[in-house]
Amino acid sequence: MNTRTRRSGIAVAAGSLALSLSACGALGVAGSSTEASPTKGNDITVGLLLPEKANTRYDKFDQPIIEAKVAELTKKQGKVDYANADASASRQAEQLQQMIDDQVDVILLDAVDAHAIADGVKKAKDAGIPVIAYDRLAEGPIDAYVSFDNELVGEVQGRSVVEALGSGIDTSDKIVMMNGSSTDPNAKQFKAGALSQLQGKVTIAETYDTVDWKPENAEANMKKAIGAIGAGNIAAVYSANDGMAGGVIDALKEAGVTNLPPVTGQDAELAAVQRILTGDQYMSVYKSYPREAEAAAEMAVAKIQGKDIQFDALASDRVDSPTDKNIPAQLVPVVALTKSNIEATVIQDGIYKVSDICTGKFKSACEAAKLK
Repeated sequence: MNTRTRRSGIAVAAGSLALSLSACGALGVAGSSTEASPTKGNDITVGLLLPEKANTRYDKFDQPIIEAKVAELTKKQGKVDYANADASASRQAEQLQQMIDDQVDVILLDAVDAHAIADGVKKAKDAGIPVIAYDRLAEGPIDAYVSFDNELVGEVQGRSVVEALGSGIDTSDKIVMMNGSSTDPNAKQFKAGALSQLQGKVTIAETYDTVDWKPENAEANMKKAIGAIGAGNIAAVYSANDGMAGGVIDALKEAGVTNLPPVTGQDAELAAVQRILTGDQYMSVYKSYPREAEAAAEMAVAKIQGKDIQFDALASDRVDSPTDKNIPAQLVPVVALTKSNIEATVIQDGIYKVSDICTGKFKSACEAAKLK
């Protein structure tokens, strides 16, 4: 995918992530029913198709945030019809067809397999149902796309590896790359962004595409890498997300590694935040799920209600997929999450409370990090 958007820089001011959508530029466009003749009133049904359950964010954040925002925007008259494919492309195709048969008004689609779902997207289009690609850029005639700047995510991760290795970094330093699923277009972008920071600075000794993003598959891949390279010869591990980072770290510990190399992640999962506090994981990428999910809900409601001015303001970026060009999009910024800014990101944004993080064996690490 070719992404054309203003890249404002690697580090986004963490405090800005706490702002509500009403204070975020284009997200604050009021959008009244006078902008265009609404095609629907508030009594709408938004179909929400999410891809899997291995990553806890989808059920814990995306679904409830989208449902709450749709209710708010429609004076509690609108509803969300939700289905999770549990990493099965065929199941998601069936779920999409069911939503077409049920004549939902608009579909938010987070594809398991961006290529395989294209026929289903066309069927929805033929049935007059707009499809907005959510988080992952589905192929086919989608109406819009909302996600994060995925290459920037990879750049943040890759740059973090370089920073962790410090001034002593050498091109002979061996790095393992634990990429995401080959069926997820985001994984390709994360990888490309990371390589833009790593190539020429380190040696990519082993690289894997991890089936379904599953931690157990990442752990199995990491065991292979340890066997091929030697546990003591791994300078760092690029892991595309937090779930896989957990599998990577388990494999390293099982191999007897006590001084863990820097391991990256993404998604700011609670377990990852706790690993960052204890030093097991070097960093994660915090992506403001409230901001992405609320933007998606706003785009869906504006699209089906015919609020063209509001929709265009929300989707002011443009992206290309393998099948379509110049797709209206909104790309939400990201920030590197390290021990130093846990309070200014996930706590300040209300993702977690200190009491969620600082449980049991993590209390002393929280005290050392001055999390109270």
